[in-house]
Amino acid sequence: MAAPLEPAAFAVPAVLLSGSVDHAMYHAFRQQLAAAAERDLVVVELSTLGGDPEIARMMGEDIRFHSALEPERRFVFLGKAAIYSAGTTFMSFFARQNRYLTRGTRLMVHERKLDKTLKLNGPLTTCVATVKAALHEIETSIAIQNEGFANLVTGSRVSLEEVLRRAPENWYVEAGEAQELGLIEAVL
Repeated sequence: MAAPLEPAAFAVPAVLLSGSVDHAMYHAFRQQLAAAAERDLVVVELSTLGGDPEIARMMGEDIRFHSALEPERRFVFLGKAAIYSAGTTFMSFFARQNRYLTRGTRLMVHERKLDKTLKLNGPLTTCVATVKAALHEIETSIAIQNEGFANLVTGSRVSLEEVLRRAPENWYVEAGEAQELGLIEAVL
């Protein structure tokens, strides 16, 4: 178990990200992560109102991969101001003891959203296949979403059932509350 970090450890983050979680952020993330190859402590600072959850998962998998590949290095998350949606998904890939928020930061947890029109046209068997394909997409998205929720609450005092209950209504968690709930290590 890693020791809690002092605020001075966050003075010069290796990776600085802000804005929408998208392909441009992923590109910036990968460049900065590569440039930090010699650092033993890699602080990833983020402020975001959300974005693409799959991009957040890609960035998170990079963190998980490097953490496993290089256990002598420490990868730490620092959330500033707003960590909404995809930002919280990204944070969930960091070990709980490596999650920090600045004072007043808010996390926002919600269910994935879908905006899709299903058009049925053609032979009935084709229509059934189209409906089943849409259902499988929804079921798989729910499974991926719930994996992220499980990552978020691991080691905390929050149950997966509580997240599943609160997420449909957009659950906002202030930094101090996140620490009390054990979702993060500390508030800076």
